[in-house]
Amino acid sequence: MHIQAVKTAPVSSGEEITEILDRCLPSLTESTIIAISSKIISLSQNRILACADVPNKNDLIKKEADAYIADEYNDGRVCLTIKNNMLVPFAGIDESNGNNHYILYPLDIQQIAAKIWQYLRAKNNISNLGIIITDSNITALRRGVTGIAIGYCGFEPLFSYIGKQDIFGRGIKMTVINNLDALAVAAVLVMGEGNECTPIAIISDAPRIQFLSIPDTDLNKINMPIGEDFYSPILRTVRWIWNRKL
Repeated sequence: MHIQAVKTAPVSSGEEITEILDRCLPSLTESTIIAISSKIISLSQNRILACADVPNKNDLIKKEADAYIADEYNDGRVCLTIKNNMLVPFAGIDESNGNNHYILYPLDIQQIAAKIWQYLRAKNNISNLGIIITDSNITALRRGVTGIAIGYCGFEPLFSYIGKQDIFGRGIKMTVINNLDALAVAAVLVMGEGNECTPIAIISDAPRIQFLSIPDTDLNKINMPIGEDFYSPILRTVRWIWNRKL
C-alpha cells in the first residue's frame, strides 16, 4: 500500500470543496482512495465561529454534541461527547489551524462524501474510487491522537474473516477488520496534524478493498450501538444528556 500526502494552499472559509480538489489533485487511476481532512470540509461549509464570539466554549460543545456526559462526571479537562455515533472529546470542535476560530464538524458528511465520489469518478473517468473523510481522535488508555473516519463512500468499510480459517485450520468466528478506520489512521499519519498543509492523501494498492459501483451512505455498517459495544459496561455507568437520538 502506498500513501501520498497532497499539499494545498491554506483553505479559506466558503471555498467549494470540488474547486479545492481541482487545484491540488493529479489525475486519478482506478482503485484509488482519497482521504480528505474533515477540517477542509468544515471550512468549505463555513462551519467556523470566531473564538471571541463564543462566550462559553462548554456551552458550544453541549450544543454541537449529539450527547454529552453530565457535568458531575467531568473533571474540567475534557468534555466527552457522542457526535455522529462516535465517542469524541469536545463534540469534535477544533481550534488548531483555525486562526482564532473554532472549527465545527461538517454537516451531511455522508452526502458530501458521495458528492465528491461522484464528481471525481466522472472527472477522471474511473469506476473504482473510494473517499474517506478523516479526523483525529483519541483512544482510551493511550496517549496521543490517531486518525478516524467520520464519513466514506465507494467501498465496503469492513472486511470479515468470519468463516475463514486461521493458520492452524481453526474456523474464525468473530474477527472483522475495520478497513475504513485503519486507512484513516494511516492517511492521517502521512497527512500530519501541524503546519504541513497536506489535508488530503491519495491511497493506492490498499489490501482487501471491495469497491462499489453505487454510493453507499449507510453509516450503520460501521456504527455500533452503545448497548452492543464492548465498552458498554463503562459507557452505561455515566449519565448522558441527549440532544439528538441516533
